Amino acid sequence: MALLTSFLPFLGWFKKYTLSDLRVDLISGLTVALVLVPQSMAYAQLAGLPAYYGLYASFLPPMIASLFGSSRQLATGPVAVVSLMTATALEPLATAGSESFIAYAILLALMVGVFQFALGVFRLGLVVNFLSHPVVNGFTNAAAIIIASSQLSKLFGVYVDKAEHHYETIYNVIREAVTYTHLPTLGLAFLAFAIMIILRRINRRIPNVLVAVIATTLISWATGFHKDHDTDISHLVAPRVLERIQMYNNILDDFSAKSEENVLVGTEIQKLKDAGGPGSAELVALEGRRTLLDIEILGLKELTSLSRQEIRSFQFRAAAGETDLRFYPIESFPRNLENDGLVWRLKVENKKMDMNNITLRGGGAVVGHIPEGLPSFKVPTVDFNLLLTLLPMAMIISLLGFMEAISIAKAMASKTGHRLDPNQELIGQGLANMIGAAGQSYAVSGSFSRSAVNLQAGAVTGLSNVFSSAIVVLTLLFFTPLLYFLPQAVLAAIIMMAVFGLINIRGFIHAWNAQWYDGLISVLTFVCTLAFAPHLDRGIMIGVGLSIMLHLLRDMKPSIAMLAKHPDGTYRNRHRFGLASCRHIAVVRYQGSLIFANVNYLEETILEQVASKPELKHIIIVGNGINELDASGEEMLSALVNQLWEAGYDLSFSGLNDQVIDVLRRTDLLDRIGEDHFYRDVTRAIDSIWDEAHKDSDEIQCPIIVPVKEGESNISLPPEY
Repeated sequence: MALLTSFLPFLGWFKKYTLSDLRVDLISGLTVALVLVPQSMAYAQLAGLPAYYGLYASFLPPMIASLFGSSRQLATGPVAVVSLMTATALEPLATAGSESFIAYAILLALMVGVFQFALGVFRLGLVVNFLSHPVVNGFTNAAAIIIASSQLSKLFGVYVDKAEHHYETIYNVIREAVTYTHLPTLGLAFLAFAIMIILRRINRRIPNVLVAVIATTLISWATGFHKDHDTDISHLVAPRVLERIQMYNNILDDFSAKSEENVLVGTEIQKLKDAGGPGSAELVALEGRRTLLDIEILGLKELTSLSRQEIRSFQFRAAAGETDLRFYPIESFPRNLENDGLVWRLKVENKKMDMNNITLRGGGAVVGHIPEGLPSFKVPTVDFNLLLTLLPMAMIISLLGFMEAISIAKAMASKTGHRLDPNQELIGQGLANMIGAAGQSYAVSGSFSRSAVNLQAGAVTGLSNVFSSAIVVLTLLFFTPLLYFLPQAVLAAIIMMAVFGLINIRGFIHAWNAQWYDGLISVLTFVCTLAFAPHLDRGIMIGVGLSIMLHLLRDMKPSIAMLAKHPDGTYRNRHRFGLASCRHIAVVRYQGSLIFANVNYLEETILEQVASKPELKHIIIVGNGINELDASGEEMLSALVNQLWEAGYDLSFSGLNDQVIDVLRRTDLLDRIGEDHFYRDVTRAIDSIWDEAHKDSDEIQCPIIVPVKEGESNISLPPEY
């Protein structure tokens, strides 16, 4: 039974399971689902996907993660940081929301799942330690700001192209908002904020997100908030605008042609290189042509963005009461006509505008049509070249997502007392992403907010998440039409409310108080993530790189202290506590691995002691902190022993652990030094060698026997000595 439970952890749920537990799990699942449905749709749009893909990601993954994970309360599904990382990974490869983008997102989920599952199966959960807490804190705080600010355009109801840097995009959004803010959109967003904040303060058990969604959706439906009008170009009475649209389409044609030519030239270059023709005149000419094409494509890309921005800036009025609407620029609207009271703007996407079917928007943006029914099940198409491109981001998302999930799970396990297995949790998260990808899910992880709701609702087992998945299924089958009029601005408000909880300023202070360099790494990760956004991987890689570099530096220069007797009877750092040193015995405490990276450091410290103490006779190395000894370390000790013996000094060791002793025994250095030079602790070592080291000495009171402050006079030796 134990073996079966290790493969199917959910079997352990049903030991002593009662009908009362089932009722609690059912209520918990329903409560979480009320938050999950609107949140998942919001996070899908953050990932650059249509809103309903959030529902697809909330169907299988929560259930699979619970069935095969070790946490009974962890709620898995779409989360803010993983959604943002998904968008970051895919935006350079495809247009957000396009078929290619969706296919890549599903493939990325599969890769994340495979990586997490492999780590769990091979019990490599410790690899997550590469993401130190200062790095994660810095990254998470920056990501929260980036996520919240990325929703500003939806909040104000304006449209801008994404710039190279996130702060440039935000500047463009604010500039557009000054002129083009859609007040009904902003009003519904603020209403959603007010509902969520007030209900949360009244009672956290109230599904404030769901109430905000229902209230604003009803208002949107009742007031005709959404007003899109599809027509052909002949209904646009604006010759200048028509000219700009045609110019925009021509630029996109040129961009497409140059991009295709660039691909063909790249293929020809690769063929010549494979044929062994480097340096040939034809190859040089082709590479020159590709460089020129890259410059032209970059220029066309910039021109496309400027052209889109100009077309979006045009504002129109339509005559009131007309069934066949005609649109006039605001500045040239006929005086003899009465307008319909709306300001219409052209909807421009990252593709050519169809002259026979253009869209004008006179209201706010809503979720729109959501396909009814469950997603189709199919294995994502695997492209080897694409796998290599996505692999670094897949690994980062895997580790970051798992660290978020396991942190939440640990916090809940400490309250419930349930056993948590990080490797089993990796398997659960991996299977959730792998199987979810077959059901058209993008990458998911454990959610802090929904897990907290699950715990507060009293969930007993992971069945609560199974019930949540069932509610999502019912939503997909029967209730998707009800979500048509849900304002996009409300989804933006939901995201912003959720990520405010990720901001943790105290984390910086805590890291700095622990170690100043941890605080510095946390701040640098935060700044770099913000500066390089939307390329979030650069920020976190800089943080990881700094952490590893710091670890290596610490390994190169471990802590070394000279010990003397403290008034409390222990042996302490004499420099820290102002203790005097013995003239004949040097007690050196070494804390750290003794490996190739730092062997010279210990050797130099010992030789400095020898040089600074003309009456020195014996050196004791206190090695309680030596947890590893490699071949370089052993070789250094062997050479040091020979050097000290030849100079007339003796050397002993205290507190070495069994692994280090085993290395010394296998290399015969233990026998060469003599087992009588190895002691269990520093007190026994000093008791054993003190008489010999002080033979013929005029030292009246020895500081390693009786505490003596530096600068105090030596009086007399205690009676017992």
